[in-house]
Amino acid sequence: MSAMEPPSPDDPAAVDAAAGVTHQILGTVMPVLQVDLNPGQSVVSPGGEVSWMSSTIQMSTSTQGAGSKGVMGALKRTVSGGGLFVTRYDAQGGPGTVSFAAKMPGEIRPVAIAPDREYLVHRHGFLAATADVNISVGFQQKLGAGIFGGSGFILQRVTGQGTAWIELSGELIEYHLAPGENLRVLPGHVGLFDANMSFDITMVKGIKNLLFGAESLFLASLTGPGMVWLQTMPISQLAHSLAPYLPSQENNTGGTAGSIIGGLLKN
Repeated sequence: MSAMEPPSPDDPAAVDAAAGVTHQILGTVMPVLQVDLNPGQSVVSPGGEVSWMSSTIQMSTSTQGAGSKGVMGALKRTVSGGGLFVTRYDAQGGPGTVSFAAKMPGEIRPVAIAPDREYLVHRHGFLAATADVNISVGFQQKLGAGIFGGSGFILQRVTGQGTAWIELSGELIEYHLAPGENLRVLPGHVGLFDANMSFDITMVKGIKNLLFGAESLFLASLTGPGMVWLQTMPISQLAHSLAPYLPSQENNTGGTAGSIIGGLLKN
């Protein structure tokens, strides 16, 4: 991969300047995003993402926000993994803070969004954003219910103007692909990448690879130029790794644990 470093889209100073708000990412293994708001400033997130907030923060939840335009916009956001409802957090009566904790061990990355800087992110990667950032379906392909759940492989498209905060699982590996340079990745490891990059899902070739050697039947193919951020711990692989050590639903003693793993495998 090319060693040349482009301007960083997640430089904190640049991101805060673009958003008009300041933020901190606290902690290490299980980080927390803390956004500082002045009166008149706001952030939005999918319903249920908030962890704590100061008394000056007011919440309003609806199907509007994060780029949705009416019912169809909200439904498209739901298909992308963003959820039907969006909560808006406004500072009223004085400055305040609102915090969002990571759901998995990993990292939270701030990304500056602009009309010429759009990104695709894995379906559960959107954590929060300033009010003028939009979330929609960026890519969708059926890969089989046993791999990514009945909804298949989905990416969210992040557009608009402002800042988005993206949650990525495990360690974060960055690649800068030169023009024409190609990277093939197990789909669950795809975290975030430039929206103008060429992206496709390909099937592993060769009957022996399919039957004996392949970790997955599918590979994501990304072609530069552009930046790619890979996550080392996809939730689907974590669930598959834990499944052999938990009771199945067939056993009376393991109904709850089996249900939890079954839910994870559908994400």
